[in-house]
This record gives sequence, C-alpha cells and structure tokens, in this order.
Amino acid sequence: MSQVKENDTVKVHYTGKLKDGQVFDTSEGREPLEFTLGQGMLIPGFENAVVDMEVNDKKTVEVPVNEAYGEVRKELFHNVEKAQLPEEVEPKVGLGLVSKDAQGNEHQFRIAEVKDDHIIVDGNHPLAGQDLVFDLELVEIK
Repeated sequence: MSQVKENDTVKVHYTGKLKDGQVFDTSEGREPLEFTLGQGMLIPGFENAVVDMEVNDKKTVEVPVNEAYGEVRKELFHNVEKAQLPEEVEPKVGLGLVSKDAQGNEHQFRIAEVKDDHIIVDGNHPLAGQDLVFDLELVEIK
C-alpha cells in the first residue's frame, strides 16, 4: 500500500475536538477535506498526522497548541471606541467583527469584553491556546 508523503494531495475525513471532547469541526455528512501536504494551508499538527497513513487508515491524534493555532497573543487584543462601530451593531461578547486595514486587507476579530464606552476585541484565532484532538480517516491519495 502507498503511504502519504510530502506534496501528496489527499482526502481525509476528520473530526476536530477540544481536549474535553467538544467537537469544533467535522467533515461528517460532507465531502472529505482535500489538501496538498506542504502548502501550509492547514495547521502543522494536522498535516504531520497524515504523513505515513495509508488509504482506509484511521487514527486519533493530539495536536499540541504549538502545532495548532499557537498561544493566545496579548498584542492581538485591542480597545475600540463604541462610536467606531456601525450603528446597527449591538456589541456582545463573542460577536465576530471584520475590519479592513489601509491596504484593504480584512482582519477577523471577536468581541472579548464590552465596557461602557469601548469594547475589547480579540484578533487571535478562536482555537488559539488550545490543545486539539483529531479523529482522522484517510480516504484517498491522489
């Protein structure tokens, strides 16, 4: 049987969970995830876990925070005056916001705190600071 190696394009069914078992994403009921290893499109721990798998192999892997979305970075928290928000936005903890920089690039934020005159937004990935667990099934090597 052929094993997955760097630069292979593969199809994988997966379920991503937090250490407490809470599912944050899954391909169940959908097409398997297709990607090419080595392109940096997925977190390193996910890609590394697929290397050496054979078609129909199943396994569960723990991905430490440093091979997932990294630690929570304090410099990605920012104060934003409520007056800067669009009128129709009612600030609530957890609400997602999108901001554009001077070059037109979009940045995703979540509201971390709501104060009287400002909010604190968090630009970290929602899974930053978390060790992750993935159930994997290799469906195809192209």
